[in-house]
Amino acid sequence: MNEQVTKAVIPAAGLGTRFLPATKALPKEMLPVVDRPAIQYVVEEAVHAGLNDILMVTGRNKTALENHFDRVAELEQNLEERGKDKLLEEVRRATDLADVHYLRQGDPLGLGHAVLRAQQHVGDSSFAVLLGDDIIVDGGELLNDMIAVHLETGASVVAVQEVPLEQVSSYGVVAPAKVNGEFERAGDHNWPTYWVDELVEKPAPEDAPSNFAVIGRYVLGAEVFGVLETTKPGRGNEIQLTDALQTLASTRGNGSGGVVALVYSGRRYDTGNKLDYLKANVELAANHPEIGADVRAWIQEYAAEQRGQSQA
Repeated sequence: MNEQVTKAVIPAAGLGTRFLPATKALPKEMLPVVDRPAIQYVVEEAVHAGLNDILMVTGRNKTALENHFDRVAELEQNLEERGKDKLLEEVRRATDLADVHYLRQGDPLGLGHAVLRAQQHVGDSSFAVLLGDDIIVDGGELLNDMIAVHLETGASVVAVQEVPLEQVSSYGVVAPAKVNGEFERAGDHNWPTYWVDELVEKPAPEDAPSNFAVIGRYVLGAEVFGVLETTKPGRGNEIQLTDALQTLASTRGNGSGGVVALVYSGRRYDTGNKLDYLKANVELAANHPEIGADVRAWIQEYAAEQRGQSQA
């Protein structure tokens, strides 16, 4: 657990258009993954890393998020009276996870604008940003490592993974700095860490500086707010956090702590992608303590049926 970074910001104002019509009346963050909404996995990840003060930056039609983490006395009383102790424990657990605050983004001006809106809550503290599209179930290991890198180097830290080059246009992409032709390391840590020279938001494959894609986990110093205040709208006419981080990277050692990329090789689920959302449900269900054995048996049976049909 870390003691110096305790606040997390979770931008949750997106419309979820990639999952319409399912998200017409339900926020995308509330789509279920096995037995809990996707947003709860993100909050649990933050809490595992010691981030118990959480600000959700929301938009219209997001009251379901607040309701999920709020107490529902009638439901709890009903479960208690019916002796549904395990369900009651799960319902209360969501309420007691963390100290969750909410702030409307207002104008949908991009991720950078959503992070800037968090300034009043965060103040002069370093903080983490977790995007709800990526579910990472690792007990907070990634965030703890990112916080350790931030505290050691003073840099803002982004988590990246290597993706196929044809997919880079869906991500922010980083290019590690080089010294004598080799990536410039930023100390020895559990995961490879490199100083960043360049960040580009959703480049075309032929223009991408690398295939290191930002996966929606950041640990930022409060200096990012001053940069965001002067960052002009970029791609999509939105204020891009990637552009602000590019400014920090380019002024490293000259008024900025710079930017470090941590190359994460653990499992993540991009739930903004329909296929990965389904994979998250299947894989997490297969490891669920109550239904995992039955799910694994069904997967094997179904796979055998599909093989038989393809060979017929």
